[in-house]
Amino acid sequence: MKMKLLPVVCRLAVPASLLLALQFVTVMPAMAQDPVKVDSKHYKVEFENDQVRVLRITYGPHEKSVMHEHPANVAVFLTDANAKFTMPDGKTTAADVKAGTVKWDAGGKHLPENVGDKPMEVILVELKGKIHAPK
Repeated sequence: MKMKLLPVVCRLAVPASLLLALQFVTVMPAMAQDPVKVDSKHYKVEFENDQVRVLRITYGPHEKSVMHEHPANVAVFLTDANAKFTMPDGKTTAADVKAGTVKWDAGGKHLPENVGDKPMEVILVELKGKIHAPK
């Protein structure tokens, strides 16, 4: 009796698992919010290999992006920047940065906005792979 039920259970499990997989696939693009894909107006890939991806980020005065995410990165500010970052929970952080400033960030989701009256430009070096803690 159990042997006859097993093929029926397997036939039911395959479509259910396939349905689950398809639901996961449709959710994945929303979770992986690559700024180059969701905001190509402001984010351009300058260089990429298996270790890093280098982005040129440009915002005109008072321009705003969409929620997206970055892995761990180093930002080099080419211009002065007067920006606001909105986090997924709605909290905001202001960032007034001088040209030539270099900043490390562990990565995460945010929605940036240039709240200044001048354009801002940043080179962002995104790190790929494992990040090792300094010794």
